[in-house]
Amino acid sequence: MSFDPESAAWAEAALQAFDQVVQSQSDFRSRPGQRLMAAEVARVFSAADLGKPDKNASAADDDTASADDEPTRAIAVIQAGTGVGKSLAYCAPAIALALARGTRVLISTATVALQEQLVSKDLPRLAAQMAQPFRFALAKGRGRYVCKLKLNQLAGGTAPDPDDLFADEEPEPSRRRPQDTEARVQFYASMARDLASGAWLGDRDTLETPPEPELWQPVAAESRSCTGKHCPQFNECTYYDKRKELVGAQVIVANHDLLLSSLGARLLPELDNCLLVLDEGHHLPGIALDQFACAMDLSRTGWVDKLATRVQRIGGLLNVSDVSDVPRLAAQLKQTLLDLSRLVMDVYADTLSVQKDSRHPARARASKGELPAALDEPLRLLAVTAESFLACASAVAQALRAEIRDKPDEARRLSTLYAQIGMLAPRLEDVHGTAQLLLHSPADPAHDAPVAKWFTCEMDGDFIAVKAHASPILPGATLRARLWSGVRGAVITSATLTSCDRFDFFLKEAGLHGDPAAATLEVSSPFDYATQGRFITSETVADPKEAARFNAEVAQALIRDLGEVRHGALALFTSREQLRVAVEALSPELREVVLVQTELPRAVLLQRHRERVAAGGVSVIFGMQSFGEGLDLPGQLCESVFIAKLPFAPPDDPVGEARAEWLRAVGRDPFSELVVPATAIRLAQWAGRAIRTETDQAFVYCYDRRLTRTSYGKRLLQGLPPFTVVRHDAQGRVV
Repeated sequence: MSFDPESAAWAEAALQAFDQVVQSQSDFRSRPGQRLMAAEVARVFSAADLGKPDKNASAADDDTASADDEPTRAIAVIQAGTGVGKSLAYCAPAIALALARGTRVLISTATVALQEQLVSKDLPRLAAQMAQPFRFALAKGRGRYVCKLKLNQLAGGTAPDPDDLFADEEPEPSRRRPQDTEARVQFYASMARDLASGAWLGDRDTLETPPEPELWQPVAAESRSCTGKHCPQFNECTYYDKRKELVGAQVIVANHDLLLSSLGARLLPELDNCLLVLDEGHHLPGIALDQFACAMDLSRTGWVDKLATRVQRIGGLLNVSDVSDVPRLAAQLKQTLLDLSRLVMDVYADTLSVQKDSRHPARARASKGELPAALDEPLRLLAVTAESFLACASAVAQALRAEIRDKPDEARRLSTLYAQIGMLAPRLEDVHGTAQLLLHSPADPAHDAPVAKWFTCEMDGDFIAVKAHASPILPGATLRARLWSGVRGAVITSATLTSCDRFDFFLKEAGLHGDPAAATLEVSSPFDYATQGRFITSETVADPKEAARFNAEVAQALIRDLGEVRHGALALFTSREQLRVAVEALSPELREVVLVQTELPRAVLLQRHRERVAAGGVSVIFGMQSFGEGLDLPGQLCESVFIAKLPFAPPDDPVGEARAEWLRAVGRDPFSELVVPATAIRLAQWAGRAIRTETDQAFVYCYDRRLTRTSYGKRLLQGLPPFTVVRHDAQGRVV
């Protein structure tokens, strides 16, 4: 990595800016680890070449330079233990460098909680302390904001006319969709009133009770139904108001979903000309797999006729000649989807049989990513038909945009027509994308990973719903091609990036293994874990693989150890059944102090927990895996963490299954290569709920005997913070 005098000067000035901020704080204290991280951030962001390379200048400055010289890339992967203060360690030097270099900082997080902390607490405080002023803004996906045009349409409750947005929209069968049309209208009317009065600003995340997707989706400000500045509501649009804040901001806080979904869309700063920080970076590989997976509904096809009607009617109004073939394409698409649905049910009859009262869909995965030959021709026909249908819809949408531009007086009516197509076109895009991915075969099966392909079937009332799914199985390959190829300077950080004391697993998952631009740094926590915490490995007689016996025994051991809790505690479970068994085993007295995740909204549960502890009482949270990270319950709020079982990934994940199958086929061990490292990161996150400040004293209990009896368990234990480890037998006695 080159480090010329100018870069060195930038790095030094950025670190000085960090030092000045730290020293200006009233609660100043020296944190060597934090400064070490800040220095690495300054070094990396100073070394990266930003913007388009000036090849002529390079040649003039250096006779040896060639026209194809690559810009310098610099990426730091930094594990910063709890308590390091990583937000300040990356924000201060990154912002100082961005201001000096005339660029911007893009911070991406995995959780809403960290986004809110940065925007409402960390950045305002930093802006008041830094010598140079800067502006910051929060970036969310447009689907998080309401479309006022759609909301007003749905809140009106008036008789539809041919141009109404949902004039021909009939709900397809769904368990969750409200059947009472009047109730839906009242719901939207209430939202519209709150929006008009200013009681609500149009952000879904600020609603007191976030609506179900079926209710929110029809009013979301999705791009495919948006005409932008041509919309009659443009000047009052919540989404575009928020977009304006991004224009003048030197710091933008986004999330990993938005970052990956907007690649190439110019929504966020260009990655080759900004400083990118990925906080909570351990989530990036999983989010990438979710982002680039796709699915299509094979059996519910009512939307096809609706889209065809809209495209043909609107295309006729605008004299678009390309729509003449739409009826044939729609009929072909619908028939092919239904044919595929029947074929899938025939081919996978044994595994896709589903009981009417089942809560979970049946699933059938294509072994080795190879579909039965009977599905090949229908899928090819589906892909071709969907592509042609999409071309027709795009032609009409393009004509509509031109008409809106030329006839501003008719913008409201034309924008409504545009939205009519945009509301259904994504389903057509899903069909096209899923069919193409299902048809994908690796060029070199001996070396290239296949695509995970599977089908699901579930009862929806009296209706059988069949879906097709496809996903890449290697997040690293996808991230390398889609993300890192465009990034010049980046910092990826988290408290858990190493697995069993090594970065290798994360680097492979994130697509950075072997990348010469990537460097790693581990910054230890300032906490004295050996003094502040005890990690208690508690034996059980039952093997964890014997679920019924193990769950019952853990429930009794948990009840025994809950008797030691004096203030707040957190118990974490790996399945709903395990949680149910533990709750049912509680005595009436213990049940009074236990708050169960599945019974209360998260915000309400946490508020009650804090209130109980503040009042001097005992409060214990029983939570599932989502409570294993992101919770910050310092001091008395969480003096004990109880881990019922090692947090292995769910065994029925089709992408994980496909990946394990491929690894075995090429002579590799998926358990040691994939399962153990992933579990190590998850276990470290769970144990990390215990010690949150330098004064905390806490206990961590784990009831899975594999932690001490197996070689991989000992690796997991070694990868945890250096707690003092105490072993208990099945009766809770120290051994």
